[in-house]
Amino acid sequence: MARKNPFASIMDNGNAPAERPVARDYTFKGASRSLISSIDEMAAQAGKLLEGETIIEVDPNLVDQSFANDRLNVDQEDYEADYAQVLQSIRSSGQNSPALLRPHPERPGRYMLVFGRLRWRAAKELGLRLRAVVKEISERDHVIAQGQENTARANTSFIEKALFAADIVQRKFDEDNSTALAAIGVDRPTLSKMLSVASIPKELLEAIGRAKAVGRDRWYELKLLLDKPGNVDTALALASNSDFQGMPSEARFDVIVAKLKSSKPRRRAAQAPSKRTWAPSDGRVAAELVASGKKFTIALKAKGTDATAFGDYLSENLSELYEAFRREKRATTNGD
Repeated sequence: MARKNPFASIMDNGNAPAERPVARDYTFKGASRSLISSIDEMAAQAGKLLEGETIIEVDPNLVDQSFANDRLNVDQEDYEADYAQVLQSIRSSGQNSPALLRPHPERPGRYMLVFGRLRWRAAKELGLRLRAVVKEISERDHVIAQGQENTARANTSFIEKALFAADIVQRKFDEDNSTALAAIGVDRPTLSKMLSVASIPKELLEAIGRAKAVGRDRWYELKLLLDKPGNVDTALALASNSDFQGMPSEARFDVIVAKLKSSKPRRRAAQAPSKRTWAPSDGRVAAELVASGKKFTIALKAKGTDATAFGDYLSENLSELYEAFRREKRATTNGD
């Protein structure tokens, strides 16, 4: 039996698609089955925000974008392809799926978009009023609904979800990150990996782009590669190449990973040892002093037996010399 698409009523398009079998090229087992079930439940929860509510028509010019950014502001051609489909659908068939708005918390008489960004943009371009449900909801419920609707969309990339999760966590809705977990629909280990990936330097993320076909494990692999000394600089240098920017987003990701895997770890340059000499006024003995990191060496030389005798004397009095050093150091510290 064909499986009903649970996302039909809330997908970010202007005309809900007809029911059709969903192609599966693998069997759901264990964690995969649980994840699909969770996504279905989240889509249903997001859809309930619209069920039984009155749909009104709003001037799209009175609507501001969401305070939480869920898109990587690069790869505009990729976004434009999605938008072109929504625009054509609304132009030919009208807007069948409403957007979700909330009264703007800081600007009376205006609204804030919760989800339905492409429908809102199309309405503005076509000079139409935006069909929407307006609900008074908290910021926490706002990001949960926005995140759940994003999860129901097939065109939201992993890195965009990771950055959205990081944005939610930084807003400190709670101490246990339950808001982010509810909005993104993942378990704690996956959220931890998402937050780790989201810490990749912003300029590198923007250089790579959305990389829609790249999932969690490969992004986490890149994060681990970037943690090695010198690899961030290597990746940024590659990303600044004009040929690199001409590649599709997934190819840019692959090129950087391949480069970092083939690069030898950069070793820190060894600090040159510091050398100096010492000799008493009678010239009977000489010492070469070498400081190299945490190591200090004294080499004594003399024409007769004074080198050995003086060395024995130093060895026998090291404890007293060290205590004198410590007393002087404490006195200097206390004096400061």
